Amino acid sequence: MPDSASPATLDWPVEPVIDWLAREGRLIADPAALVGETANHLVAAGAPLARFTIGLQAIHPQWRTMGIQWTRGGKVEQAGRPHGIEQSPAYLGSPIQELAKTSKPVRYRLDKLSPGNHAVLHELAALGGTDYYATPMRVANGRPPALTFMTDRPEGFSDTDIAKFHRLMDYMAPIVESRINHRLSTTLLDTYLGRIVGEQIMGGLIKRGDGREINAVLWFSDLRDFTGLNERMASADLLELLNNYLQLVGHALTSHGGEILKFIGDGVMAYFPAEDALFLPMVTANALGAARQVIDDIAVANEARATGGLDPVRFGIGLHVGPVTFGNVGTEERLDFTVIGPAVNRASRLESLTKELKVPVLASAEFKDATIQPLVSMGRHVLRGVPEPVEVFTLPPT
Repeated sequence: MPDSASPATLDWPVEPVIDWLAREGRLIADPAALVGETANHLVAAGAPLARFTIGLQAIHPQWRTMGIQWTRGGKVEQAGRPHGIEQSPAYLGSPIQELAKTSKPVRYRLDKLSPGNHAVLHELAALGGTDYYATPMRVANGRPPALTFMTDRPEGFSDTDIAKFHRLMDYMAPIVESRINHRLSTTLLDTYLGRIVGEQIMGGLIKRGDGREINAVLWFSDLRDFTGLNERMASADLLELLNNYLQLVGHALTSHGGEILKFIGDGVMAYFPAEDALFLPMVTANALGAARQVIDDIAVANEARATGGLDPVRFGIGLHVGPVTFGNVGTEERLDFTVIGPAVNRASRLESLTKELKVPVLASAEFKDATIQPLVSMGRHVLRGVPEPVEVFTLPPT
């Protein structure tokens, strides 16, 4: 093993890493894998690197930033930093806050720290670090990523090391920026349209009229007396109630393979893909499982509301199965990805009927025929827009 101060270690070539990055590294789609492979190639070239991190901007409902950390001899770790972290002790006074404030590189000799230095620097020193360097990466749009380099070489980084890191960053920046833009696009699509719809749009299903017919289990749920709640409650309280309710519905749906297509005020339109008829019994069972979870979770929430003297949350769910057209509608410039067809109308009408029949869930005869789960008939009823009365079903008592 060469001595850490030998010329071979102090003077390492960055060109092989740049060449690999331009030819192969740029094809690595996963940011964590890209960071890990880049660091491994740096070490293989002789760079005195013990730890390498990159913090990427995140336009995400849960995360402020996404951090990726490589440690020599360890695994690459990736984790989101939540909104509000900028007010936490982990951030305040840290070298990353200093970097964000000045937009200039930050450097600390970890073997010469004072008690007043931030805790994260002392933690790195305890790991054997001797020199720490953080710098912004220039990009065309958005907040610049923050890169940090740490060495455990006794001499620390040389000026040549730092210069080579910056040279590498000039080649790495457009690749990282493309990953940021891709992640931004997919995050926004997933957040506002859902994962399945987002994937289809990213796959090119973007033109007005683009679409296809699929078989699906349709879900339509709605809060009871939302108009009255609007009149009686302060806006902030109503918004909190609505978000809490939608969170419970959304969690139940995603836990059982459903996907929210859109929120319509206090209503939720969702679907469970069921393109293969052989899987319909499983898909309908998933939809009923989601409905039961919503019932149970809201019962627990209502117990907590009762202790605070608040009215219970009441809701209805309509379930139907059938073919729907799944695709783009709208103007040439402004589109909406949705499902249309009689099956959608049936699910909505069934939800409305739950108010009259005073049950939380109603399913159509078509849904009943497609499931092996027990359901109880509520008789034949008229659905608005449907010429003949139809038989409807609800969950059996528990």
